[in-house]
Formats: sequence, C-alpha cells, structure tokens
Amino acid sequence: MSTTETVMEQMPSRIARHLLEIGAVALRPKQPFTWTSGIQSPIYCDNRLTMSHPAVREQIADGFAVLIRSLFPDANVIAGTATAGIPHAAWVAQKLNLPMIYVRDKAKGHGKENLIEGTVQPGQKVVIIEDLISTGGSSLKAAQAVKDAGAEALCVMAIFTYQLQKAAEAFESAGVALHTLSNYTALTEVAVDTGKIAPEDIKLLQDWRENPAAFGRN
Repeated sequence: MSTTETVMEQMPSRIARHLLEIGAVALRPKQPFTWTSGIQSPIYCDNRLTMSHPAVREQIADGFAVLIRSLFPDANVIAGTATAGIPHAAWVAQKLNLPMIYVRDKAKGHGKENLIEGTVQPGQKVVIIEDLISTGGSSLKAAQAVKDAGAEALCVMAIFTYQLQKAAEAFESAGVALHTLSNYTALTEVAVDTGKIAPEDIKLLQDWRENPAAFGRN
C-alpha cells in the first residue's frame, strides 16, 4: 500500500477524533438535539469550530489536498461554499497553488448580482469544498452554479457526512461525485473507543441514520 493510500485509509478515524476532541461534533443518543427542520438528532456538528484550531484545520486542508492530488489531479479551480466552506477552500487552494472561487447560496441583490465570486472560465475543472453533508442540497446547488458558469464540477468534497440515504440518492441523481474526509460510521466507532458514548448506544445511532424522521418518536 502506498503512503497516499495509507493516509486516505486512516483519515476518517483521524479527522473524527479531532472533531470530537475540539467539540465540533457532539453525540447525545439519549438526549437528542433538535435541528431547525424539527428533526430530533443524536448528533450535532459545527465544523466552523475547526477554524479556531490551527493544527486541526491544517490536517483538514492536508486531507483535502491529498484527495485532490490523488483523485482529481487535473483540477484547476477550488471552490468554497458560502459560508463554512470558504476558509477551507482558501487553505486548500493555497496548498495546491490553484485559483479559488466561492459560491453564494443566492445571488447578490446589488451590483453585478454575482452568484460566484472570483473568476471561473468555461471548461475549467472545479472541486467544491463543503464543511458538512446532511441532505446535500446546498452542495448540489453550488455544483449546479459551477456547471451553469460553463465549468465542470468534478466533485464535492466535505469534512464530514452524516451518511444519510437522502444525500446519497441526491448526489447520484445529480451525477456529482462526493468524497469526504470523515463520516458518521467512523465517528461512532471512535466515540465508542474513546468513551464518548457507551457501546449499547450504537444501535440508537444506527437507527437514526437509517430513519432520521422517526428518531425520538417512540
């Protein structure tokens, strides 16, 4: 196994450990959080906290850079999603010495009414950086904006994914590849190993991922 393959194999657990250590992810299987959608969830993820931890954000940027060099060596633009993907896209673009753009969630209501800030040319190959994948809607909207600009959306890359079936189906339907540094499965395994949750809570966490809307109703 090459060094790159080893790094990619170890990355999900390593990043999950960091997210738990800095409190970017919290797990409460028996006292669920309430999302703005009203869904009861045993997990709360705020990857914006990674900005305040230089060592963690550096590992995240390194992880994205490794994935891009390995999977998409022909990428020539890095895009960040507004707002949480912007700083990570900037750090990755700097590492790879590539141009950076960012994609707004909606066009500005004044001036040139830009949806994309920065310069992207038709035919350029773009990797989109996101902080978190839940249903995938905002990330796919950014990918569509890149396509509408005449560029090619190579993939969306994110720090973490809840691994919800709805997101998997949305990305497949849109024909957009998704790659993440860490994921829900790796996080729950690390959480058990480090004593953040009890082993018997794993089933509750698995049940939520399989059917988030039904969680906490019994």
